[in-house]
Amino acid sequence: MTYDRLVCANCAAPVSEGRCPVCRANRERLQQEGFFGSLNGLNPMALIALLAVLIAAVALLAHQAA
Repeated sequence: MTYDRLVCANCAAPVSEGRCPVCRANRERLQQEGFFGSLNGLNPMALIALLAVLIAAVALLAHQAA
């Protein structure tokens, strides 16, 4: 999620505007994390399922190529 859609619970303003210290701190944290920072919040089971799907797709392609 991008910070331009978030609303601060402290001041009820968009976080992207940075009206209060809480907004500014969260805006800085989200900017530092960048795109891959959101991947840290993924469930480990979701990662395992994704890996299983990728392995199955590679096995299917290998079977069709043979």
